[in-house]
Amino acid sequence: MKTILLPRKIINRHALLKRLDDKVDYKLEKDLARSILLDELLEALGSGRFEIRSRFESGKTTGSVAVSELSYLNDQIVRIVYDFACKKIFRVGIKTKGEKICILGVGGYGRGELAPGSDLDLLFLLPYKNTPLTENLVEYILYILWDLGLKVGHAVRTINENIKYSISDMTIRTALLEARWIWGDRILANEFMHRFQSEVVDGTSMSFVSEKLRERDERHQKHGDSRYILEPDIKEHKGGLRDLHTLNWIVTYLYNISSIKELVDLKIINEEVSLRFEKAHDFLWTVRIHIHYLTGRPENRLTFDIQNILADKMGYAHRPGMSAVERFMKHYFLIAKDVGDLTRIFSAVLEEKEKRKPFLNIHGITSPKELEGFLVEGGRISLAHKDDFNNDPLKILNIFYVAQKNNLDLHPNAVDLVIRNLYLVGLLRDDDRANEIFINILISRKRPDAILRLMNETGVFGRFIPDFGRVVAQMQFDMYHVYTTDEHTIRCIGILSRIEAGHLKDKIPFETKIVNSINSRRSLYVALLLHDIAKGRGGDHSKIGSQIALNLCPRLGLNPEETESVCWLVKNHLLMSNTAFKRDLDDPSTIMSFCDLVQSLERIKLLYLLTVADIKAVGPNVWNEWKAALLRELYSKSVVVLSGGHVSETIKERIDLAKSLVAKKLSHWDDSERSKFISLGTPSYWLSYNTESHMNHANLIRSAEEDNQEIFISFQNENQHSGTDILVYAPDHPGLFSRIAGALSLSRCRILYAKIQTLSNGMALDTFTIQNFKEEYLYEDFNYKNIENKIRASIEDRIILRKELAKMYDRNTGPKSAFESPPRVIIDNNASNFYSIIEINGHDRPGFLFNITNSISELGLQISSAHISTYGERVVDVFYVKDIFGVKVDNERKIIQIKDSLSKSIGLEDQFTVHNSQSPDIQPAAE
Repeated sequence: MKTILLPRKIINRHALLKRLDDKVDYKLEKDLARSILLDELLEALGSGRFEIRSRFESGKTTGSVAVSELSYLNDQIVRIVYDFACKKIFRVGIKTKGEKICILGVGGYGRGELAPGSDLDLLFLLPYKNTPLTENLVEYILYILWDLGLKVGHAVRTINENIKYSISDMTIRTALLEARWIWGDRILANEFMHRFQSEVVDGTSMSFVSEKLRERDERHQKHGDSRYILEPDIKEHKGGLRDLHTLNWIVTYLYNISSIKELVDLKIINEEVSLRFEKAHDFLWTVRIHIHYLTGRPENRLTFDIQNILADKMGYAHRPGMSAVERFMKHYFLIAKDVGDLTRIFSAVLEEKEKRKPFLNIHGITSPKELEGFLVEGGRISLAHKDDFNNDPLKILNIFYVAQKNNLDLHPNAVDLVIRNLYLVGLLRDDDRANEIFINILISRKRPDAILRLMNETGVFGRFIPDFGRVVAQMQFDMYHVYTTDEHTIRCIGILSRIEAGHLKDKIPFETKIVNSINSRRSLYVALLLHDIAKGRGGDHSKIGSQIALNLCPRLGLNPEETESVCWLVKNHLLMSNTAFKRDLDDPSTIMSFCDLVQSLERIKLLYLLTVADIKAVGPNVWNEWKAALLRELYSKSVVVLSGGHVSETIKERIDLAKSLVAKKLSHWDDSERSKFISLGTPSYWLSYNTESHMNHANLIRSAEEDNQEIFISFQNENQHSGTDILVYAPDHPGLFSRIAGALSLSRCRILYAKIQTLSNGMALDTFTIQNFKEEYLYEDFNYKNIENKIRASIEDRIILRKELAKMYDRNTGPKSAFESPPRVIIDNNASNFYSIIEINGHDRPGFLFNITNSISELGLQISSAHISTYGERVVDVFYVKDIFGVKVDNERKIIQIKDSLSKSIGLEDQFTVHNSQSPDIQPAAE
């Protein structure tokens, strides 16, 4: 425990006991005595907590001090209750040997670390079996503590029981390892601790260490095995407090010490390592206590909604290109990285001192062998001499390359020496041999992401590529990205490597086939390395990144052709996803504009693979079959054009072909029915759907008319698209799309895509592709009938949508409220030959789409198709529209009116953009 300053300002146990002595004597009724005790303790507990919190929030103490103060406060409360019970309630005189008892703190409380919301873990230690006195005493103490509102975990066990259970149960053994005497018979506590050491700990070090490291690895795997997750669990995630606890348990078990600092006196570690441990420990505890105080509960997740608040409380300020919260989170991730470094350092030092099997990876002991100037022992590579890096700095890179080629791990000693010699890496940047080694690591077919991650952890990556060093531990404060920029980049490279190796061919066979046909592997891997390298600098990171690539690629040994390819890919790495997700792929103008920018078959392959890897590496649930289908459709149509073909025949030929295919499929219908259906479709209808959809519509319309259903709604799951299709056939009227969108929002559905058609009989045929809010298609047990009823009620004006959606908005107090999404209205009249395209960016909320589409309807515009994308808290809605005369909106006054109206509908008054360029100004998606 930390030294506590002015402890009596937190609680004065002696003064409190004296007040109790004055108020309670042996004649007083026990219930009254208990009531007096509770009143005094509640006041003492409240004032003590207030003092501790005041010290902490004013900056007078840090996290590691505050947890010690909270432990101290609760120690005194437990002692007071024990003394009061013995003296005033049970009037215990001299105890027999069997009646002796003491109270130990175990687990975190035993360690002297108690967070505001943590449990009080107590062990009531007995010499033998329970007696009536000890049973009554324990019961009284526990009920008082519970009545004080304390969360108490407890066990009542004899010394023999503790020894027995700790031998067979590793959880109990770990908790007892940190047992600390709080009050009661001190001799009994000492006897237990002596026997625990001699009968449980001695001779079992290796099994304990192995088990703790196994538990740590399982915990890491459970939580994603990354310390760079953007909403980390301060306690359980990789790089968190539990990793420090694991180190503490190991050294306590091995050396029978109570703190890491004692290892310095034993000359096991140096002062620098001890200080790094204390710094990480203090920072993480400070963050955790802030979280507990802010949430009022034992919450350990550093969620988006409190990151901003914490950044302010901990004194982080905005800097150009980086907000206060991003600076705070970068500090957190660097601390988490330090925890990883400490794990390696401790493992190396302890392994050397103990002369035991490796702690991190248990291998058989074999004689060292020489490999390309390094030593290999037990599957790990190390240096022959400590000054090898000084004598030959190139070895700092080469040790990673040799490890990669031979499927070896780095020995912790080697990792420590790499970190100690990082200053030499700068000498290698202009060395052709060093750059060749780096490129070979990057494009290797053997786990490039694993080696690059280790290079990043040790700091070599950022030193060798300083521009990459700027994005190390950099987070993007939004709900879309799951990892820091550096971790995302390394995951991209790993995903591409796995696609190339065929490991994902069962899930994405299309991409696996393409990757084996490219000619520019180096360009693709380098482009992935650099695609986000300019994030956090302000401005368009794609353009800035392209300039960085122009300067860096020649240094890395790429020829002019490869350099040009990398620069283009970095500059346009969002082009394909933005086109696929935000543009109508049935519009020939979309494909032609896209192909004009891409220009070659090799580029489309490279861009496609980069896009897939980029999206898949954003987070575990970002890639889905809906996105995959759109990207593949864009790729396939573009390949036709880039191969010298055409997007399609003339419009008339396409319409005639569509009608003839349907007529052929409907040959079993009589002539009048067949002609009637074909006459319903407008040119837009025949161009917007494939034959399968036309046939589905024909059957649905026929069924609706036979059953005299004015409103007909059907559901169909398209599993391969990870979405559910809804078709609504109803009388057309202004605002129909808006009403349906509102009803779907009320049903908690996400609209991905919509097409709107008005047939020649005055009926609307609107199709929607929707998902639930887990970004999945609607399962069979989903309440389709409930959705259908809401759509019908909305169309028939039986629901006041604005009122119902407002209720949803009032209840919508999730993490999205922590973010700002600058709203924008963009109008583009050049991306399509037939439609004006309206793109709206804003903060996602219930009713957002309803408000927009309602405004569009009130403006007298006809929506032909809608493309809805959500990136965490940010929504991007794109609409293809015509005016009431069926043509583009090109009147300047009308455009201004549209901007004003839509700006107001999303809470925006004067921020908008109008684009009339030759190609669509597609704003970057969040990938």
